[in-house]
Amino acid sequence: MIKNILNIVFILSAFSNLLFAQNELSRQRDFANNLFEEGLFFDAVTEYKRLQYFDKNKIYEYDSNYKIALSYKRGTKFDEAINYFSKAVLSSRTDEEKFETHVQIIRTNILRKTTDRAFQLLNELDKSASYTQKKEINYWRGWTYMFADKWDSAAFYFSLVDYDHELKNLANDVKNDKYSVTFAKVISYILPGPGQFYTGNYLSGLMSLGWTALWGYLTVDAIIDERVFDAFAIGDLLFLRFYRGNIQNAEKFAVEKNIEIANKTLRYLQNNYKGIKP
Repeated sequence: MIKNILNIVFILSAFSNLLFAQNELSRQRDFANNLFEEGLFFDAVTEYKRLQYFDKNKIYEYDSNYKIALSYKRGTKFDEAINYFSKAVLSSRTDEEKFETHVQIIRTNILRKTTDRAFQLLNELDKSASYTQKKEINYWRGWTYMFADKWDSAAFYFSLVDYDHELKNLANDVKNDKYSVTFAKVISYILPGPGQFYTGNYLSGLMSLGWTALWGYLTVDAIIDERVFDAFAIGDLLFLRFYRGNIQNAEKFAVEKNIEIANKTLRYLQNNYKGIKP
């Protein structure tokens, strides 16, 4: 009889200790969640890691890893974020959690502009995705192409999500606004100056046109007067220098303008776009 009573007391004591431990873990999780909701992300990381230390049965393993990763992501610590999202994948309890966490890894790669890795992960995730998940994958493909500065491809994948998608139209606008680097170079080969005019750099274009015209005229004049050394010196050192510089400037200005257009659009998306962002 006494032995049975002792066994009951032991069981009740163990159950009480377990219940107390779970309550303490629950309070610790709530405390970390409150810090996260208040935007105190690095304090939240500390408390989630404390939760993991005492969570011997790994009850909150997925939740804590996921929230630590989100906290690092919000604090722009992208490498750390990916590390903890990867841990969350391993501790995920459902296919939905696993898919969502994979998507978060992709979104973090987009933000840190490791677009090749993002494309690789998107392709892997697409293999076993449902129809609804494929639409989400295409949405993030569109974002990845925008960050990779491939706006025509971005427009295509956004159109797979919704033919009249806001981001599809925006990507098409950027594609149409961007300058053709090839065209700027070709017209500069034909005639110095128009390549710079094309990108709105009129002073540079006028200088290229004026200097190459001047040195070209002096080179021809030296050839006519049979001043071979002068013709070589002026033609090689001056005319060709300004002619090549005109082509290089036309290319550089077109590239710079395109970067400016793309960055302006990305800033607009960051500050004004109401949909889901990386």
